[in-house]
Amino acid sequence: MIRATKSRRTAFFLTCDIVLFSLSIYFAFLLRFSGEIPDIFVDGMIYSGIVLVSLKIFLMWLFRLYKVPWRFFGLNEARKIFSVTTVSALLFFALFSFYEDFFNPFPRSVIIIDAIISALMVGSLRILKRVFLDFKKDKGGEPCVIIGSTSKTLQVLKGLKSGYADYYVSGIVDGRKDVVGTYCDGYLVGDKSELKHYITDGVKTAIIALKLAPNELKELYDELDEIGFKDIKIFSLLDGKKEGIADISIEDLLARKPKDLDSKVVENFIGGKVVMVTGAGGTIGSEICKQCLKFGCKSLIMVEHSEYNLYQINEATKSDPRNHLVMLNITHTKEFDDIFAKFRPEIVIHAAAYKHVPLCEFNPISAVQNNIFGTKNVIDLSKKYGVKRVVLISTDKAVRPTNIMGTTKRVCELYSLNSNETGKTEIVAVRFGNVLGSSGSVIPKFKAQIAANEPLSVTHPDITRYFMLVSEACQLVLQAASIAEGGELFVLNMGEPVKIADLAARMLKLSGKEELGIKFVGLRPGEKLYEELLIDENDVATKFESIFVTKSGSYDLDLLKSQIANLAGTSDEKSIEEKLKLIVPEFNHALNKE
Repeated sequence: MIRATKSRRTAFFLTCDIVLFSLSIYFAFLLRFSGEIPDIFVDGMIYSGIVLVSLKIFLMWLFRLYKVPWRFFGLNEARKIFSVTTVSALLFFALFSFYEDFFNPFPRSVIIIDAIISALMVGSLRILKRVFLDFKKDKGGEPCVIIGSTSKTLQVLKGLKSGYADYYVSGIVDGRKDVVGTYCDGYLVGDKSELKHYITDGVKTAIIALKLAPNELKELYDELDEIGFKDIKIFSLLDGKKEGIADISIEDLLARKPKDLDSKVVENFIGGKVVMVTGAGGTIGSEICKQCLKFGCKSLIMVEHSEYNLYQINEATKSDPRNHLVMLNITHTKEFDDIFAKFRPEIVIHAAAYKHVPLCEFNPISAVQNNIFGTKNVIDLSKKYGVKRVVLISTDKAVRPTNIMGTTKRVCELYSLNSNETGKTEIVAVRFGNVLGSSGSVIPKFKAQIAANEPLSVTHPDITRYFMLVSEACQLVLQAASIAEGGELFVLNMGEPVKIADLAARMLKLSGKEELGIKFVGLRPGEKLYEELLIDENDVATKFESIFVTKSGSYDLDLLKSQIANLAGTSDEKSIEEKLKLIVPEFNHALNKE
């Protein structure tokens, strides 16, 4: 079917071009002789016509102009048509110079006149349907208003005219005074204050064609929503997404976009190094792997317990030849030792951990084994094999913990930072909050509930959390590690906390399913109502405004080792809690079982 359509298009244009090129010769002679061609020039007209038409058709084919659909005809194709007529005129003139007797009598000026006429006629044919389509699209679909007069606006207009979305543009507005009153592709740009008039006229769709920071986008979205726009879209290319008109996502509104992301610093830290990432298939670990490859690591040892997750990260990185896939539980000391001995990593980024608060509450022994003993193995083996730098991925839940997971991560911080050997194996930890879209987090859960037409489950009306894009959080982790000297506990500035109930309400509004509502189900075991502030006045700023160094506190390492060993022989959950509290006195278990 597609091939038949292409053949019909080629046959149509070929036929039309033969007719138009023939007419252009005739019109060129008419113009040359003021409307009446002398009989003596008729033979020359016919002979030159045959040659010129043949040359032009051949060149049109050579320039692949018969493969261009009507809707894609643009300036580049117009230039090609001009080239065809120019080259054919030059070739004919060369031919005429050698075979002048064959064409004579023949006025040479006809060559130039014919080139101009044929270019205009053939170009006009191809642009004719574009003009018709543009006019037609202006009259069909739903009305919309475009916010912003930018290069993106021109792409939006082009897309709408080509039929990529069923809208027609009622107007363009902009908040910049220097732009208001100018024309954008034939539309007079109005002031943003005119938006309410579009609502009065029945326009319900707004398309944002501006480059905005997330907080600016959120403000504009709220403004448009308050004015009365029901369908708010954005034209952009973000994080590899396909360019085009799309619904605004919750990630677009929550992303922080730190201004101090420095790729060069990370490249200098990672480039040419042998890097090991534990938990390589998890949300954080997989992004760390991608960035290590991006920033030029020499080889990447991906350590992952889950077969499926290991397969997924290898696929996501296109089976990069630098990948070394290790399917291993990091609590298996002997096997893990063999991996260190084989690959001799220079940098170890420890992202493997059980992080789901309720699951760790229900399985405290597993949480202790995986988080604490696994981290101890990473640290001990890194020191044994002379790893230059170890980076522990920690969490805001380790701050005055109220659950098993947060407490185990605090123990991991204590063991790691007090095991630091400056100048030998330098060990640092980086704390941050939730990353957008991570497995087990609230946003994917809400998306699944919306897709199933279920009310959104929120634990408490006042519960809040910090959020950051996973790609940005991971680059900041690597930046923090690059400036470390060993023993530091870095904290990422996550901005302002987000109220989960407000997040749920906004996601319902974005999806157009506000009728589903929100269901409050009560705090889960071990869950905090508020996460602790990540940054306080005692933290020390680094050269990056999004990265701080906080106090961790010293701990007798020999005592800690004996306490961890004591945990290993405990199979009673109550005893586990008591022994964790000996190590982390600030642990205040919030059972939330009522």
